[in-house]
Amino acid sequence: MPEQEVRIGDRRYRAGVAEPTTMADDWWVGLLWVADETGLVMFRQVAPEAGPPADPPLFRLGPLVAGALSGMILEEGGRQLLRLRLGVPPPDERLPWEAPLVVLSAFKWEPMRAATMRPTEIAESVLAAFRRSVEGLHRR
Repeated sequence: MPEQEVRIGDRRYRAGVAEPTTMADDWWVGLLWVADETGLVMFRQVAPEAGPPADPPLFRLGPLVAGALSGMILEEGGRQLLRLRLGVPPPDERLPWEAPLVVLSAFKWEPMRAATMRPTEIAESVLAAFRRSVEGLHRR
């Protein structure tokens, strides 16, 4: 899967997704990440210029990803079926923006939408939504 460029001001990073898998219960699971030439970047590197907000990065990233994939994600009881969690915890849980920008993601797809897309198209859509959402963290 090709990486995608993440633009944060004048800085450029790469976003990628590890080989996703679909579990027996139909959850699509993929590890998403952002890196530069030296390795993984930290969430704080994509935080707003004024500094990291008080709330954790996934509190902001989750709604951005959900909105970017709206219409693809299956809804149940009025809620989209997606889960995001940090791929690597921060060294100090009181400083969540110090965590590496790695996110374990899980989605259940709207069946008709998923049936019309190849697995690579789904992965590319998730990666593009993640990339745009990471860029959106900087603007919020």
